[in-house]
Amino acid sequence: MATKTRKTSVLPSNFDPDAPGGAESGIYGLPFAPEDSKVVIVPVPFEATTSYGGGTSKGPEAVFEASKQVDLFDQETGKPYTAGIAMLDVPKNIVRWNSAAKKIAKAVIDKGGAVDRATRSAAAKVNEYGDQVNEWVYETTAELLAQDKLAVILGGDHSVPFGAIRAYAEKYPGLGILHLDAHADLRDAYEGFTWSHASIFNNVMRKIGEVGKLVQVGVRDLGQSERAMIDESNGRIVCFYDADLATRKEEGVPFARLADEIVAALPDDVYLSWDIDGLDPTLCPGTGTPVPGGLSWNEAIGLLRALKRAGKRIVGLDLCEVSPGETEWDANVGARLLYKMIGFALLTR
Repeated sequence: MATKTRKTSVLPSNFDPDAPGGAESGIYGLPFAPEDSKVVIVPVPFEATTSYGGGTSKGPEAVFEASKQVDLFDQETGKPYTAGIAMLDVPKNIVRWNSAAKKIAKAVIDKGGAVDRATRSAAAKVNEYGDQVNEWVYETTAELLAQDKLAVILGGDHSVPFGAIRAYAEKYPGLGILHLDAHADLRDAYEGFTWSHASIFNNVMRKIGEVGKLVQVGVRDLGQSERAMIDESNGRIVCFYDADLATRKEEGVPFARLADEIVAALPDDVYLSWDIDGLDPTLCPGTGTPVPGGLSWNEAIGLLRALKRAGKRIVGLDLCEVSPGETEWDANVGARLLYKMIGFALLTR
């Protein structure tokens, strides 16, 4: 991917931010091309290892369409669209890899994992596709960072940001990750898939040494080995479990105070890795692995407010696991959440 770099984005003189997005417009109804934009969204429609509900590979296109219903003026972040926001075309190579890998992975998932020679061989082939996705995402992100752009990964399942986190951590050593999720995603090669959506942060914390801290929020579904990894991390992984947050709210602790505590555990440079199922599932019923509980909309945005309040810098972000489901609701919420994340990132940079 080669793009020319311009220092600023320029809106056409006749652009009306209050008008509906046209059929030929870009994401959020904007007229920008990637080379004109400070923010470049990288769609990664890959979900080969999803083991329950599917559909996240359709997330980027669904978010793109839903984004045109989002009002561009935001009461908290102002006019983030003026920095230029554009989305790359859905990459055909990722679409091909996803289709091929899903077919191979099905036999493994149906048997409950890599349990025999045939399924271990199939899992190895899926892992090779994961290697390719990771390298493509890494190279694409690194090139955008070299152009001083904010590269935003839009999944796909939660395996896809690994290459982006690698690129960001190289640029910002000691990087902190604020991970919103119903799941800890610390499993080791779940079902035999090295690059499983359930293994993203096991891989990040073991393989990307430049990552200084992982702070998890909303986790309410995890295994014993994941809990052990957190407990044995010597503080490199800190988890604010959903049940603990709920208990403290019941005791009268304002969420703003909890958000300040969460943010205080992070270093100055922060990467947001947000799985939409970290929210209350009424906000994302179509997502692949919904779990009761989670953060409300305003609590999730409250984390962004707390980052700004604390003077942290949001250097990069991803949003994953948006699945269109049977309605447009998930994509609607996803598009609005993504716009908020981008807006606060621009405010704090």
